[in-house]
Amino acid sequence: MKSFVFRGLPLFLVLLAGCQSSQQNSLPPVDDLVVAFRQLDLSLAEERLDDARSQLAELQQRASRDTRLEQYQRQLAEAYMEQGREALQQGDLDRAAQALGQARSLMPQAPALSHDLNQAIDSARAARQAAAEQQAREAAARLDAERQEQLRQQRQASERQAKATQATPPAGQPTAAPSSQPKARLIDPSAATSVIAMPMLDNQDNENLRRLLDSVAADVVTFRCAVRIEVREAKDYPWVAALLSARIKKLDPSFRPQLSQKIVPQQTPRLLLSPQRP
Repeated sequence: MKSFVFRGLPLFLVLLAGCQSSQQNSLPPVDDLVVAFRQLDLSLAEERLDDARSQLAELQQRASRDTRLEQYQRQLAEAYMEQGREALQQGDLDRAAQALGQARSLMPQAPALSHDLNQAIDSARAARQAAAEQQAREAAARLDAERQEQLRQQRQASERQAKATQATPPAGQPTAAPSSQPKARLIDPSAATSVIAMPMLDNQDNENLRRLLDSVAADVVTFRCAVRIEVREAKDYPWVAALLSARIKKLDPSFRPQLSQKIVPQQTPRLLLSPQRP
């Protein structure tokens, strides 16, 4: 009995292998186009639009007469337009225009589909350009106003210096009795605030800056001025404040000046001196 079992086993294995081979040969072949379309569906679902475009182009070469291609082409164009609308909402005009170009190239025969997005991009570009031009005009106006103010202050300083020179008697002549009214070097004591420009701070001209601060310190001590230091960068304030404080202390060690700062990057550095009223 055992001998019969062992003799029949090889025959059984041969029959089993034949059945399996027959079942495998009976399976239908896999359609490559079906796989390709499924991959295209997956790329569209995952919003991998560039991959989807490459896959669509490959399908158009392999199956140019397949009626499904037009539907996928339109679907991909609409996906690019949606991408463009999202980029436009985020303010990324370049990305929005690029997405619009992709949609147009996919559906050149239907320009109405992209008309609204194209109009929105053009409007956003026009608004951005108008805003940039307005900012440029405002910056130019501020710069011109600063230059005019600087020229006005320089004229006032020259006039005060000329008056002081005329008031000084020639050598050998008796001098007039000193006036009880203190004299200002740079400021207008009757004004609430006098502005003194410091263009030399931009040029790092420390020698002229020190000379200017000598006169400023004299006016601060004489008229007990509060000082606001307006500079372009925060690092400039300690430097100016230290130079001015040292000169004030040298003139009047007991006087404690009121110093404050303001950072104005677009403005020429300047000092605002406000005499204290009795």
